[in-house]
Amino acid sequence: MSDDTQLDDRSTDESLPVQTDPVTGIDHEKAQRGVKLILEAIGEDPDRPGLTDTWQRRIPEMLETLSEGDRQAAKPAMRTFEATNEDLVVKTGIPVYSLCEHHMLPYQGTAHIAYRPDGDVVGLSKLIRYVRWQSRRLTMQEELTQDIAHGLADELGAEAVLVEISATHMCEAMRGIETETTTTTRATVGTPTNDEQQRFRDAIARTDGETR
Repeated sequence: MSDDTQLDDRSTDESLPVQTDPVTGIDHEKAQRGVKLILEAIGEDPDRPGLTDTWQRRIPEMLETLSEGDRQAAKPAMRTFEATNEDLVVKTGIPVYSLCEHHMLPYQGTAHIAYRPDGDVVGLSKLIRYVRWQSRRLTMQEELTQDIAHGLADELGAEAVLVEISATHMCEAMRGIETETTTTTRATVGTPTNDEQQRFRDAIARTDGETR
């Protein structure tokens, strides 16, 4: 029996139109059907008050937003400016919200970035937008950290990039061990000097001190 036949045998509303977005590639009709089946699987009534909009509208729209990192069209434009020097650029305290690819539960935390420009710098707000774009997909924290570092090195032509992410995973806090801990991952591209690495650590320490 095909997957389509299995779905058609359920109580899914056959009047729902096919709503594949030509820009995002999100198939809203499949998302609607999938969420409705999950609600039925856990014994819920998808058509009770409070849940109708959940599977018809809210979850498909949420999935569209949280999968933007898979679409190049959603990537922020990284317009650069001529650098006046080659001094290290450090941006700390960038919020990170992503989805664990193993459990589809969120993990959230903070990213810190430093890079040594090679003639060009990017607007500081673009670093925040870039991290947000990279984060909006199913991934692992280790992979996300590497992708941000290597992606920024390519985008900016930077000679050295350092990235650190500290995050709490709901797949640990809400299930499994049911304990909230912090996971820290780091990635380096190029060869930052010892002084640059120390300046990066000092900037992170200052940010951590300010947020406590």
